[in-house]
Amino acid sequence: MKHISILIPRGQSSLVNIEGSLQILSEVNVIRAGRGEAPLFNIQLVGLSPNTSQRNGRFTINPDALISEVHQTDLIIIPSLQGDQQRATDMNREFIPWILQQRQQGAEIACLCIGAFFLAATGLLNNRPCTTHWQLAGQFSDMYPDAKMVPSQLITDEDGIYTSGGAFAYLNLLVYLIEKYAGREMAIDIAKGFLIDIDRKSQSPFIIFEGQKAHDDAEIRMAQEFIEQNYPEKITIDFLANKFAIGRRNFERRFQKSTNNTVNEYVQRVKVEAAKRRLETTRKNISEVMYEVGYTDTQSFREVFKRLTGLTPIEYRNKYSETTIPLS
Repeated sequence: MKHISILIPRGQSSLVNIEGSLQILSEVNVIRAGRGEAPLFNIQLVGLSPNTSQRNGRFTINPDALISEVHQTDLIIIPSLQGDQQRATDMNREFIPWILQQRQQGAEIACLCIGAFFLAATGLLNNRPCTTHWQLAGQFSDMYPDAKMVPSQLITDEDGIYTSGGAFAYLNLLVYLIEKYAGREMAIDIAKGFLIDIDRKSQSPFIIFEGQKAHDDAEIRMAQEFIEQNYPEKITIDFLANKFAIGRRNFERRFQKSTNNTVNEYVQRVKVEAAKRRLETTRKNISEVMYEVGYTDTQSFREVFKRLTGLTPIEYRNKYSETTIPLS
């Protein structure tokens, strides 16, 4: 039987992550019991104190055990820690030596959504691919530059350390873990029972590109604004470097350092974001949208759009359009 420890942090954490993980993993045991099989999971809520206040005292969780009482576990689940991430980490530092000890003893670790910030504070995400809610991916990379943030991914898995994307992506990670521990048939049963889309692989379709402007390079910020105001035009690196009187190599270096994108990547993301808005809100056909955002080659537009969103333009329109629009 696998021992699973669902952490109960101090402060404000995702009650949905905690209760959802407990309920879904417990259902595996229920299904197995119905088949005359022994339970697979021994699931405990594990905390730092007997009564853990949540949501400024609105809720109180009574853990099943304290970390001092759990000497060996097979899987640690870290829920989202809400609010200021540095403060949340500081409030829960007592977990870190225990997590590291369990990891040395062979435990796997799954962090849900912005729980990645806390896991990164242990150092276990250094040089590992990881994901989190796409809105906080930039902040994460600023705080933990040694981790390999991949915000387009819904789930990452490397050597028994798992991360999941934003909000309810944790459901996909739970199904992923159930398939690993209990098999594909059980994963499908759980997905069907809880109406979880088992085939979701990316959070790219949900990402809204807003540009990284939380930096101190005023000239690069002006270049970003110029791109965002003139994206239908042909914008080259040389043009921007000359416009802002910066040498090309220096401009490229400063732009990527400030935005975490190359100039060409930034231009593509701005164009695709504009195309997404048109596909969501207008009845214009795909070719019209393509030309309006500055593309002239259908294949190129489709390839860039799919790479950045995970969907073709038609698939995106069908998924997010405000009105029913003919596929033209």
